[in-house]
Amino acid sequence: MILQPSSKIPAGLLATALSLAMMMVLILATSTTAQARVNLITIDGSINPAVDDFIRESLRTTEGDGAEALVIQLDTPGGLLTSTKTIVKDLLGARIPVIVYVGPGGASATSAGVFVTLAAHIAVMAPGTTIGAAHPVTAGGGDIGGGDKKEGGSDMAAKVENFTVSFVQSIAQQRGRNVEWAEDAVRNSVSITETEALEKNVIDLVAADLPSLFAQAAGREVTLDDESTVTLELGADVEVITLEMSLKQKVLNIVADPNIAYLLFMAGLLGLYFEFSSPGTIFPGVAGGICLLLALTAFQVLPINATGILLILFGIALLLAEIFIPSFGVLGIGGMIAFVLGSLLLFDTADPGLIVNRPIVATAALTISGFMLAIGFLVIRTQWSHATTGSEGLLGERGEVRERIAGTGKVFVHGETWTAISDETLEEGERVEVQGLEPGLRIRVRRAPTGRG
Repeated sequence: MILQPSSKIPAGLLATALSLAMMMVLILATSTTAQARVNLITIDGSINPAVDDFIRESLRTTEGDGAEALVIQLDTPGGLLTSTKTIVKDLLGARIPVIVYVGPGGASATSAGVFVTLAAHIAVMAPGTTIGAAHPVTAGGGDIGGGDKKEGGSDMAAKVENFTVSFVQSIAQQRGRNVEWAEDAVRNSVSITETEALEKNVIDLVAADLPSLFAQAAGREVTLDDESTVTLELGADVEVITLEMSLKQKVLNIVADPNIAYLLFMAGLLGLYFEFSSPGTIFPGVAGGICLLLALTAFQVLPINATGILLILFGIALLLAEIFIPSFGVLGIGGMIAFVLGSLLLFDTADPGLIVNRPIVATAALTISGFMLAIGFLVIRTQWSHATTGSEGLLGERGEVRERIAGTGKVFVHGETWTAISDETLEEGERVEVQGLEPGLRIRVRRAPTGRG
């Protein structure tokens, strides 16, 4: 027997229930996607290949994970022009909005930082920050090529400056910012505060912190590289995801500092010198090899001057030669001069923020010179001194016969009893002198000459 339901659900009620269920699904879906999200990276230091790679990787990540924008919090003294050009190219061609935020208070976008800030879709500065001083200089802080071009300086100075001006002008034009000020920042090293930057249309906003930045940037339209327009759906409750450098990028970012690279290079040379001068110590050689490899890694991404490296090596060679060839200090002084000059010329860069600090050069020169001269002196003295330990230390030593020697016997020499052989017959108590060593831990002796200890 089959039981039939006594009643059916009305069709209208079923439709209403389905409609309510669909509305709940839509509400839940909307609530889960309502909060906007941005990715944040922090650049605090020089612009170098590690930073270039980090920014490029962060752009790819942001383009692929659905974030609203990429925020670059920037505080830099400058950096390499090659890395800066690559970063600017990536920012201008970005397929997602990029916000450069010069902050927090006290930060600056100097030299290369000017180009990176101007290349952003939205440029923001925190109160108490500065931007500017993008004039190209030599490693010593002077004009490229030497001299002031206004007073007859070199053609190289004019070429580098004109290229840099055209570069910054093209960035400012593409982003609709103050082209005249951008040129002035390069030609005359002009720096301005965040208030002046906002008034002069160098930046778009001034924000004390990220929530303030997001609140002010909400609703702004950004034109991307493909001419499409994106409206920023931001607000005070934006979710911020911080992206970190990879281990490789962190290591490269650290060693790419000229001061660190220079110190690693010096430590590597010292370690290897110590190992070669005292074979078997192992640790100095291992540590020196690691330091030297890290320094060479940094040299691959820094603008190295080959003349600087050759001068450093030549200076070290002269310091070593001073030990072996008496020159009354001429070789030593020449080595010091070559070493210091090589250190100053080691990095061929147009940014004063990417040179080795002078106190570090002076300290390294004195330390390297003193250390090498001291180690070399000790090694030479050890090689020239008479052996006083081991079997070699027995040669010429005096001892006493403890057991009659008729071919072989026993003698007491240097605080030990030895098996001795002799062509003479020696009686117990006689004084003997060690002539040489024989196989089987035996010594050859003779009767000690009279009149001597």
